[in-house]
This record gives sequence, structure tokens and C-alpha cells, in this order.
Amino acid sequence: MLIDSHCHLNYKGLVEDQAQVLSRARETGVRGFLNISTRQREWADIVATAERESDVWASIGIHPHEADGHADLGEAALLDAAAHPRVIGIGETGLDYYYDHSDRQVQQDLFRVHIRVARETGLPLIIHTRDAEDDTTRIIEEEMGKGAFPALIHCFTASAAFAARMLELGLSISISGIVTFKNAKDLQAVAAKLPEDRILVETDAPFLAPVPHRGKTCEPAFVSDTCAFVASLRGMSQEALADRTGANFFKLFSKASL
Repeated sequence: MLIDSHCHLNYKGLVEDQAQVLSRARETGVRGFLNISTRQREWADIVATAERESDVWASIGIHPHEADGHADLGEAALLDAAAHPRVIGIGETGLDYYYDHSDRQVQQDLFRVHIRVARETGLPLIIHTRDAEDDTTRIIEEEMGKGAFPALIHCFTASAAFAARMLELGLSISISGIVTFKNAKDLQAVAAKLPEDRILVETDAPFLAPVPHRGKTCEPAFVSDTCAFVASLRGMSQEALADRTGANFFKLFSKASL
């Protein structure tokens, strides 16, 4: 039950040949795809893909890079979009201080808007965090104090200490193809030790193609390579990890079904 828990099927590099991209992934055993939005103008197309493809689901949210352009986005717009039966997650949202494409306070404020929607709807929050561990932790801790909400850190690349704190707060962690890179020893150590019931796998396609596909446009089919690599780190079969991460996906994203 291999699931690509985070991909961008409507992005350049995939959308031009989306049907074949999905076909190639299905041929490698991928059973489902969570198609992620990053801007409000994408929502309609991403939901339309999920309406057309029975094994594709949609998220709605604003990436921190796009926060300045959505500073006035309120909860109502997210709540309205989240009511669609094919929308199963809120995000991706969060904080990115590596590029600082948007004002940090605006990123933080919009992150909290998404959290409130996740709490109200019960849909999992899909969190992007880069070079922002302290503020991400602080905001999640503060917001959990107001009422729990389901969430995961996607494309995890942060510290082991951050992973431990997120797990303590009840979050899940998704591992991308970055784990296969030669310089990813710290991430590999984290991936090897994540609790069995909190780990997911993803591609973040069309970005971050795993070994042995480095330099190519990443496709959801490549999640099988990431799954195999992580399985070897954890001393288990690829099939067993696919089943485990798939079960974790459906437990977290409980609105999804095949």
C-alpha cells in the first residue's frame, strides 16, 4: 500500500504529461497520491485533478514562500475549500527562513490561520519548515495548548532534537528522497529510528529526485526508491515499509479512502 504522501502533480514538469506520470507511478505499485497546493489560485485545478483521478487527493493551503501574497487570507476561504470531499489536508503551510521570500511575521500569522482551520476541520496540517526550528516549535506548542490538531512535518530535513519534540507533540514525519543523498547522514539516522506508526514517505515531485534518479524531474513513481532506501535503513523489507507507511497515511488522513 505505497502512498506518495506529498507531490505537486499540477506543477511544471508533471502537469504537461500528468496522465502518463500517474500511469508510471501506478506501474511501480504506488496506490495513492496527495496532490499539494501552495497558492490559492491553484486550488481549483488541484481539486479538479482529485475529482478526475480516484487515487489522487487534494490539499488546500498557502506555502510560506507565498505568504506575502496571501496576507489577508482568512479562515473562511480555507474552510470553504476544505469542505470539498476530495480535500483531505490543510497546507502546505509553515515557515521558511532559508529563502525569506515572505516577511517572517506574515508567515507566522498565516501559519496560525492554517492551524486554526486544521483544528476546526480535523484535517491534518501539512507543515513545511526550513531554518525555522525554534519558531516552528514555539508556534506549534502554543497552538497545541489551545487545542490539539493533527499534523505532520513534510520533507523532513531538520535536527534529531526537532524530530523528537514534534513526535512528543503528536506529529508524524514524512521522509523524501533527500534521505538517499550522500550528505544526508543525519537525516538517515533520524529516518532509521522514527516510530513505526509515525513515518510516511513522499517525493515532493517534481523536486528532489532520489538516488538513482538525481538530475531528473522527480516523479511520484520514485517514491518506491525512497521507500526501499528507508526500509534498508530500518532493517525491513520494502513491502513491509510500504504497507506500514500506507497504513499511517490513512490513519492520519482519515478523510481519504480508495
